[in-house]
Amino acid sequence: MRPPRMSFGIFLAPFHRVGENPTLAIRRDMELLEWLDWLGYDEAWIGEHHSAGWEIIADPALIIAAVAERTKHIKLGAGVVSLPYHHPLMVADRFVQLDHMTRGRTMLGVGPGALVSDAYMMGIDPVTQRPRMDEALGVLVRLLAGEEVTYKADWFELRHARLQLLPYTRPCFPIAVASQISPAGMMCAGKYGLGVLSLGAGQPGGKAALKPHWAIAEEYAAKHGTAVRREEWRLVIPIYIAESREQAFNDVRDGWHEWSTAYFERTLGRPHVNVPLEEVVANDGMIIGTPEDAVAAIERLQEASGGFGGLLGIAHEWAGREKILKSYELFARYVMPRFQGTLQPVIASQQFVEQHRREIFTPSLDAIANAFKAAGREVPPEILARGAHRAQ
Repeated sequence: MRPPRMSFGIFLAPFHRVGENPTLAIRRDMELLEWLDWLGYDEAWIGEHHSAGWEIIADPALIIAAVAERTKHIKLGAGVVSLPYHHPLMVADRFVQLDHMTRGRTMLGVGPGALVSDAYMMGIDPVTQRPRMDEALGVLVRLLAGEEVTYKADWFELRHARLQLLPYTRPCFPIAVASQISPAGMMCAGKYGLGVLSLGAGQPGGKAALKPHWAIAEEYAAKHGTAVRREEWRLVIPIYIAESREQAFNDVRDGWHEWSTAYFERTLGRPHVNVPLEEVVANDGMIIGTPEDAVAAIERLQEASGGFGGLLGIAHEWAGREKILKSYELFARYVMPRFQGTLQPVIASQQFVEQHRREIFTPSLDAIANAFKAAGREVPPEILARGAHRAQ
């Protein structure tokens, strides 16, 4: 029996240093998604942000529409649409249309809105964001199921609303709820029976919180008569792979430090934590090293969580462009197959032939030797030597 197939992809916030050409940065993001499609990655989730300078994609739907025309296989999702910023009918309409335009390669991630500065500009009280996400999501799920909805909230209204188009994907495209530190994301995922994007998996204490957080999703699913599936649970964590561990750390150290201090500390005001990069990696807050290091880290995360279905690498530019692209390639060549059931039959075939080479190859060498003898010729020494070697 083949083992379950884990999905792999990226979470493209994106993160670009302030001071770079933003037009070129967005173009690099699109080219990266094309490269991942060629390498065989399963999916990519693209963020929505409106302030703070580093995350410059305002509408993931535009990226999805453009990249879908340049790719063949990779699924493309919003990671995430901040529901309190939008009327739920408009969100449903946009993503149903994308689902048709991509012929079923669209996904929808939802959340309350991660950047308080976004909510500030729109006059949204941060205290209302999680309740509004829950409220909008309840309406969104009903619309996508084809229901007629009449609903009046203090921030949106629907009157006999229904979708003109239903999803191309039957019954609906994948929907996942962002979960970070608070239990709100897991509560919503359980309440509506949806997938989860665990954005806090790489934060301090994130690995230890995985099992308790999933228990919340299961609790709320049971309470509301739905079901959550581990196959639809994705962990989100920074990843960088090189041919040696030393090279990997040297490649990303400066970029990681700038990302951590210039954005999260100086811009967003996160308290400074003086933790060495090696310690963060040792605690599985990031996956940095060789392909074998990555395999071991994923296995530890599986054990710590009790099992999840997908892993998303947080897209970053901690190293030069060519090194970043090479990292994705090494991961696709040597890490992904270990968790997708593609290597086992190849390895088994090689091992079978190696273990049975005497009975497999000796008859063919005997046949070649007999052909020389029938022609009245001496059997070449290399044929005799090859037969002796394979008989060992």
